[in-house]
Amino acid sequence: MKILVIAPTPFFADRGTHIRILEESLALEKRGHQITIATYHIGRDIHSDVETNIDVRRIRRLLFWYKKLEAGPDWQKIFLDIMLIRKAFYLARTQKPDVIHGHLHEGVLIGWIVKKALFWRKMKLVADFHGSLTKEMASHSYLKGGILKKIFFEIEKWIDNLGDSALTSSEENTKDIAKLREDHNVTTVLDGVNLACYENNLSKIELKKEFELSLDKTIVTYAGALIFNKGIEYLMDAIPKVLEKNKNVYFVIAGFPIEDVTKFVKVNRLSENVRIISPLNYFDLPKVLMASDIGVDPKDSMTLQASGKILQYMAAGLPVVCFDRPNNRAYLGEGGEYSREISAVCLADSILSLANEPQKMEYKGQLNKQQIKKFSWDISAQKIEEIYNNI
Repeated sequence: MKILVIAPTPFFADRGTHIRILEESLALEKRGHQITIATYHIGRDIHSDVETNIDVRRIRRLLFWYKKLEAGPDWQKIFLDIMLIRKAFYLARTQKPDVIHGHLHEGVLIGWIVKKALFWRKMKLVADFHGSLTKEMASHSYLKGGILKKIFFEIEKWIDNLGDSALTSSEENTKDIAKLREDHNVTTVLDGVNLACYENNLSKIELKKEFELSLDKTIVTYAGALIFNKGIEYLMDAIPKVLEKNKNVYFVIAGFPIEDVTKFVKVNRLSENVRIISPLNYFDLPKVLMASDIGVDPKDSMTLQASGKILQYMAAGLPVVCFDRPNNRAYLGEGGEYSREISAVCLADSILSLANEPQKMEYKGQLNKQQIKKFSWDISAQKIEEIYNNI
């Protein structure tokens, strides 16, 4: 099939939303589909990192000053999305896709507008929701409450009902949207991992030497966006609590933007205990994780987003410290070290529980190495292809 992917984001940047869009597209391409991605004017060229025939088409650079790559709302995105409607309409008119695959609520809305404008083409729309729009905005402090939040929630409910079929990246989000959709038909398509990236690497000792990490310390790594709604504040507050009880733990924090984390490390005099890697190229992530001993994901359930980073930790054979969320349980099972409650104190206790018991750390890491075989992007692409065929 010809698939037009709507990506209302500066694709590609090294974060979860973009990884899902890229890996889904690559896996669908492997299954014989022709993929075009319509996106913003900024973002890294994927062809410099992967061999693919995916056609990435960008809007014009009229907002040439807009260079924001990190997640989060911005009023200027309204203009970017209007320009993206124009681009998507042109691509749909000239390429005549069978399916429009809209990512995020904005992408679904843009896809719906294009589908309606070209109704005689009988294109199908698949809505790929990554989380809750209203809860995402609230988590970035763009919405606090009152009438404005109610208006956005009504808009979100309406968009949740668009599309010939809907899919989400987490069981939590599926249940939430299934209640709102009139047909109650929502499919969970979990994130995957490219297992080939974790093969034929150097040993853990060799990788630790390459990154100049101590061979005698337990390396705890967080890789992802360094913003509030990813739970980074829980991790920051947990680090001193861990070091207070175990000086043999060393933290690696990889991602962007780094301003708040850098300030925290400096103010709390943690530079000897914390390494910040920024930017971290997504395609270099496997080596960093395979040099680590524990992976940590402090994301709570506020936005209903899945946690693709957990799968990367699992592929590297790491035990994972996280909060007790249904989606995390679905990924990890016994391979997770779950915090009793969502707090920095409990997160620190879970990190210490693993760091103080090397045998448990090794056992859970091996479990995850086996469990990850169930979560490949090929499996995700097969489920998406079934959705395409059904509609």
